[in-house]
Amino acid sequence: MLKFGIIGAGAIAASGVEGAALSGAAETVAVADADPRRLAAFAREHSIGRTFAKAEDLIGDQGIDAVYVAVPNAFHAPYAIAALEAGKHVILEKPFAVSYAEARKVVEAARRSGKVFTVGMNQRFTENAQRIRALAERGYFGRIYRLRAYWRRRWGIPRLGTWFGSRALAGGGCFLDLGVHVLDLALWTAGDFDAESVSGSVYTTFGNRGLGQGDWGASMPEGLPFDVDDGALAFIRLRSGAAVQVEISWAAHQKEADRHDVELFGTEAGARVCRGEVYRFDGDLGANVAIRGLGLPLRSAPANRFVNFFRAILGEEELCVTHAQALKVQRLIDAVYESAAARREVRL
Repeated sequence: MLKFGIIGAGAIAASGVEGAALSGAAETVAVADADPRRLAAFAREHSIGRTFAKAEDLIGDQGIDAVYVAVPNAFHAPYAIAALEAGKHVILEKPFAVSYAEARKVVEAARRSGKVFTVGMNQRFTENAQRIRALAERGYFGRIYRLRAYWRRRWGIPRLGTWFGSRALAGGGCFLDLGVHVLDLALWTAGDFDAESVSGSVYTTFGNRGLGQGDWGASMPEGLPFDVDDGALAFIRLRSGAAVQVEISWAAHQKEADRHDVELFGTEAGARVCRGEVYRFDGDLGANVAIRGLGLPLRSAPANRFVNFFRAILGEEELCVTHAQALKVQRLIDAVYESAAARREVRL
C-alpha cells in the first residue's frame, strides 16, 4: 500500500483523500498546511494521523511514497521539485506552474529522479471526455478543424482578498484557473497540442472593484489586492490547420450563471465534450448520436486522476497527462498573457 501525503489542506485537497481510497492502492497518512486551524480540521475530518506545519517537513518524511501538491500556484514548482528530489512520486494540482520556464524545471527534476510525475487535469477523467476522446482516436469525427472551449461564470470570482486574486501568488487569474481546464481538454480530445500562433486578450473588470465574488475560495491570507484577470479570450492556430477559440470569465454580465464545455467540430461529426453529446447529420436530417450506445470502453476506470497516478506508479497504467502535453499547455498559457500584454499575435 502506497503511503500518500498531501501538501495543502484547502477544499481541493479532499479529492486527493478520496482518490487514494478509490484506488485501493494508497492511503493518505499525512497532510501539511501553514494554517494550524485548517490543518487540524482537515486531519480530523479525514482521519489523517500525521500533520506538518511546513511542507518541507512532509517532503522529508521517509515514510511517504507519493505527494499531492495542492497549494497556491507560486509554490507548485518549488514543492514539486523538492518532493521529486526527495524521492517522492508527485501529482500536482493545476495549473502546472506560473511559467513555462518553471514547468520545464519540474520536468527535468522528474527525469533525474526517475519518479512518476503528472499534473492532475481532472477534466480529462470524466466519462464523457474519455468516450469522446476514444471516438476521436478512431477517426469518428473525421478531420477536427475547429474547437471552441469556454468556462464563463456570471458571478464566480474566488473570495476577494485571498491568494487567487494576487498575481504574486497565483501568477494569473481566470485563464490560469479555468482556462487551463478547457484548453487542455480541447487539445487532448483532439489529440493535437502542436500550436503555431496565439492571440490573447485579458481583462480585469470586476474583482478590482470589489465585485463578482463567488461562494468559494476560503484560502488564506486575506486582504490581498486583486490584480489578476477576471476575463480572457484566446485564439490559437494549430499547425494542423485547426483552430481553438477559448472564452473564460470569473465574472461577466451574461444570462447563465455558468457555461462550461468544449465544442468539437469535425468534417464527419461534432460533439460537446462535457455534456457527452455527439452530433451528426445526413442529408437534410439533423440528429444527435447516443454516445452510450457506441460501445466505447473507458481508458481508465474508474475515471479518476489519482487512480491513474497510483496505477502508473505500480506500472499498471500509462499516465493520462504526459510531461510533453503539460508543458505545451503551459507554453500556450504563457503565450496568451504575452500576447495580451504586447497586443499582438505570438508565434511559437
